[in-house]
Amino acid sequence: ILIGSVALFGLFSLATAIAWDFPSLVFARLMTGVGLGAALPNLIALTSEAAGPRFRGTAVSLMYCGVPIGAALAATLGFAGANLAWQTVFWVGGVVPLILVPLLMRRLPESAVFAGEKQSAPPLRALFAPETATATLLLWLCYFFTLLVVYMLINWLPLLLVEQGFQPSQAAGVMFALQMGAASGTLMLGALMDKLRPVTMSLLIYSGMLASLLALGTVSSFNGMLLAGFVAGLFATGGQSVLYALAPLFYSSQIRATGVGTAVAVGRLGAMSGPLLAGKMLALGTGTVGVMAASAPGILVAGLAVFILMSRRS
Repeated sequence: ILIGSVALFGLFSLATAIAWDFPSLVFARLMTGVGLGAALPNLIALTSEAAGPRFRGTAVSLMYCGVPIGAALAATLGFAGANLAWQTVFWVGGVVPLILVPLLMRRLPESAVFAGEKQSAPPLRALFAPETATATLLLWLCYFFTLLVVYMLINWLPLLLVEQGFQPSQAAGVMFALQMGAASGTLMLGALMDKLRPVTMSLLIYSGMLASLLALGTVSSFNGMLLAGFVAGLFATGGQSVLYALAPLFYSSQIRATGVGTAVAVGRLGAMSGPLLAGKMLALGTGTVGVMAASAPGILVAGLAVFILMSRRS
């Protein structure tokens, strides 16, 4: 499934670059999203299984730090090639995964759990068995509200910065700082997850997220905004990576991919809701501060859910 998913989003990234009209572009992006959405849960499950219980959280965090690093590289490519065709990013994003497919076919290890046996996919109701139902619902809350904030930042922050008076090139610099913060946060918070008490970890992530959102809405200097963007990436996307490391811990190998996959799917609903919420707030004339303030209740709910989850795990 993982190899097929990589091939799928690679092929349709190329299709995006050669889309000839709006419907073909929408279809290409939809299928790219299907490939990416199918790849991530399986990649998390395989990494979690290969690392073993002791290093599971750190291994998943290390794996996931590739996401913000890749996003930063894409932003750099787009910024450096501002005078080139927009399709350049999608050519690169399609060719590289397709080059990796033969390597994955040769080198990707088979799941140890399923290597010698054929099993049918576990039913969705297995996620709501007595031993997993509470964890499933809490994970869904965490994913929904955390990804709501992350994708609100990714989709609206450049426009919000320009409306605050920053130049488009400065907005691109802040987005680069945000992705660098995301990579740093993924590594740092993943390493701390197994060392800090649950209350300390959840307070660190979500209070940092709240503080950085407040700074993004109020800071007026470019240097200050770079710092705020870095910290926002560190805690928002870094906190998201903790969720990806946390989810596999609550499911057995037989239902791990299904459990992580459904949590990611719920998170994607939050990812769609975040930009819609920001757009509605801007239409009401609330400005940047209003957009950032609107996300505060969701951050509090997600922080509480993470605290309960980590307490149960401990």
